[in-house]
Amino acid sequence: MKSNLSQDRVVYSTEQGRICSGCSNPVKQCTCRKQTSPPGDGNVRVSRETKGRKGKGVTLIKGLDMDTAALMGKKLKAMCGAGGTVKEGVIEIQGDHIERILDYLKKQGVKAKRAGG
Repeated sequence: MKSNLSQDRVVYSTEQGRICSGCSNPVKQCTCRKQTSPPGDGNVRVSRETKGRKGKGVTLIKGLDMDTAALMGKKLKAMCGAGGTVKEGVIEIQGDHIERILDYLKKQGVKAKRAGG
C-alpha cells in the first residue's frame, strides 16, 4: 500500500520548531523561499479613514510586509496610546495619529508618505 507523502511530512519539531514543507529545513533557515519586496512602489502609505466605522476615525498604515506589520503594529499602538489591529498586512490604529506615525516611520528608516486628503 502506498503512503501519501503529505501525511509523512514533518511540520514541527520540538528541537527545531516549525519546519518548511518545501525544503524540510527549519523555517528560519528555509532555502526554498525567496525574499520578496513589498508589493507596489515600496512606499508605506499612512491615511485616515472613517468609512464603515460609524464615524469613528482610524489611521491606516499600508504597504508593509506581513511580518513587519505584525511587529510594528504593537509598537505603534503603544506609542500612540490607542487600540488597534493588524489585518492582512494593514495596521489600523484607533484615532487620528498620522503625523506621529509618519515621524516614527521616518526615524526608523521606512520610506513613508501621507495618503488621502
